[in-house]
Amino acid sequence: MSRHVVAHTDDIPEGGARQVEVKGRRIGVFKVNGEFFALLDKCPHEGASLCRGRLVGLAESDMPGEYSLSREGEMLRCPWHGWEFDIRSGQSYCDPANTKVKQFAVTVEDGATLAKGPYVAETFPVSIEQNYVVVEV
Repeated sequence: MSRHVVAHTDDIPEGGARQVEVKGRRIGVFKVNGEFFALLDKCPHEGASLCRGRLVGLAESDMPGEYSLSREGEMLRCPWHGWEFDIRSGQSYCDPANTKVKQFAVTVEDGATLAKGPYVAETFPVSIEQNYVVVEV
């Protein structure tokens, strides 16, 4: 698995998303309550961009006519047909047994750590022979 720097933490607003491309894949990176999540930016139902969807809460009900809202902002609603996916796992709430959005691991790292070397330039021995510069490769 390879790692890719895709955004600065301030580039993604709270409750928002950013579409990035990594190795030819469109990936949606979401920020919810200060945490970052990454899902394939393609609804498995009919291919809509999930980055254009809304982050909503989970509506739960014990009986008809009564419901409660929990996990505010942790459910991603597809913009085309309203299918909902758990932002933490990619699991579908419309078809949980068969449908899931591909999830990618996300970490937040300090820029100084990412830029830390050692960076070593490739060097070649050089010598001067009768006024000619010779580089050995």
